Amino acid sequence: MVDSWERARHILREAGLDPGRLAHLRPLTGGTYNTVEELRLTDGNRYVLKVPPPATTPGLRHERRLLVSEAEFYRSAAGVEVPAPRLVTLRDDFLLMTACPGEAWDDTLTDAEHLTLRTGLGREAARLHRVTGPGFGYPSGALGPLAPDWRTVFTTMFDAVLDDARRYGARLPRPVDAVARTASSAYGALEEVTVPCLVHFDLWRGNILVDRSAGGPRVGGLIDGERMFWGDPVAEFVSLALLGDIREDEAFLAGYREAGGRMGFDTPVRLRYALYRAYLYLIMLTETVPREAGEEHQRWVQERVAPELVAALDEIEDAAAS
Repeated sequence: MVDSWERARHILREAGLDPGRLAHLRPLTGGTYNTVEELRLTDGNRYVLKVPPPATTPGLRHERRLLVSEAEFYRSAAGVEVPAPRLVTLRDDFLLMTACPGEAWDDTLTDAEHLTLRTGLGREAARLHRVTGPGFGYPSGALGPLAPDWRTVFTTMFDAVLDDARRYGARLPRPVDAVARTASSAYGALEEVTVPCLVHFDLWRGNILVDRSAGGPRVGGLIDGERMFWGDPVAEFVSLALLGDIREDEAFLAGYREAGGRMGFDTPVRLRYALYRAYLYLIMLTETVPREAGEEHQRWVQERVAPELVAALDEIEDAAAS
């Protein structure tokens, strides 16, 4: 087994940084896929190193070359000055990036601070969605090359996670074939999406750093962009309101619109929003099998995530019927 310090020094050397200046190394927790470490140099600069698991590690079909997508997110975010890590070096076996200021969003914020941050987050999301890509899909190519047709790409993404659910025997609240039928009734709404926009797709609170160094809290960094794809901006709102409903987040929506984001919830948008919720919740339910989730997490997923999948499918059925 390669020593962590030895590996870190080797990677710093590859990145053109002096490995002799490595002063501190600590593992970062919270992720469930890659190995993540913070590297601090003697000059005070901090970097984050991600190392993927071995290729033989069980996973979902879209979980190949995730670091490629993450690097693309950081390049794109830098272009619109959204706070995020800056890419240093990408290789097949590691990603090195700068560290962002702040700590993970937690429950210590006052109500006023929370509203201020949600409004600021809305502005940052709108800036992200100004970035357009060369085609729809995952930059990693995990499910095929980028394509000009969002309906084809997203149905491929949805089918892939359904195949994963079958393959791993995931416990779902409805049979896989029933989920597929309900989803397919909404696929026509996907044809309205013609511009591939930058979508992080994992902006829950744990991936949003809150920086207090300048006084009041602000968004210090949007991190862990490995789930990024080029797609429909509406898909972003799922993780931004994880296990909730972005339509009830007035502060976020105000910031989003203020920064030029377009938002309305007519029937096609409602169908797409429900589809993307179903997609993420299917991932969350299915990944517990290859990741060998513990009993407590499995219970949480069944109690909290499974009902949200049912609610998304019910909304598709209701909206499609209307």
